[in-house]
Amino acid sequence: MKFKTWYYIISIILIVFSAIFYLIQIAIFHKSEDTFFYMFQDLAFVPVQVLLVTLILDRLMKKRETQSLLNKMNMVIGVFYNEIGYDFLKLLEKFTINFGIISRQLQISVTWDGKDFINQMKKFTIHPDNLKLNSDNLKILKKYLANKKHELLNMLANPNLLEHESFTNLLWAVFHITDELMHREKLDNLPQTDLNHLKGDLIRTYKLIVHEWLSYMKHLKKDYPYLYSLAMRTNPFNPEAEITVLQ
Repeated sequence: MKFKTWYYIISIILIVFSAIFYLIQIAIFHKSEDTFFYMFQDLAFVPVQVLLVTLILDRLMKKRETQSLLNKMNMVIGVFYNEIGYDFLKLLEKFTINFGIISRQLQISVTWDGKDFINQMKKFTIHPDNLKLNSDNLKILKKYLANKKHELLNMLANPNLLEHESFTNLLWAVFHITDELMHREKLDNLPQTDLNHLKGDLIRTYKLIVHEWLSYMKHLKKDYPYLYSLAMRTNPFNPEAEITVLQ
């Protein structure tokens, strides 16, 4: 309410000053026709000024703001993968029957460009038959996610997430499967119907976390090649990845 009052006061003051200057001009030069001529000439240019300010400059400013926000979000995504995501991806190997097939699809390298990442995001999928759930791997996943619940809550509280829907969906998917496992005191002898339900949650999370990982790798490849180099040497899908630089 205070902002609106201040806005109205400033608007009235500016209009009054403009009127005073026009009256002074008429009083000094006694050429009211010329004054009104130039006033209407200025008014005729107003739509062009509006076009320049609102449609061009405003878009440029919003583009810069959006880019700045995306950079901040990518920092949050980087923290997620360093704190949770990479180990989570490694744990998924215990659930994947033909992990080698998936691994070969995700061998990112220095030769990949933006199209390669986008194409792989579109192609990547997980078939239900390619996942196996049992008490052993579910217990491992439950223990891991239980230790990471605090980090997940902190990330969900980040207001910048409202601008990144796909990453927000990933966090909710991870948080959901965490809750599903936490609410089951025992994971032994679960009925097949329950295993199928958990498999559906895991498939959703699997797809989202790989998709966001590829998107994040695309960002690093373009803007931060030194971070991309590290990402290649710690690729959770590459069993031969070596942190030591050999060449």
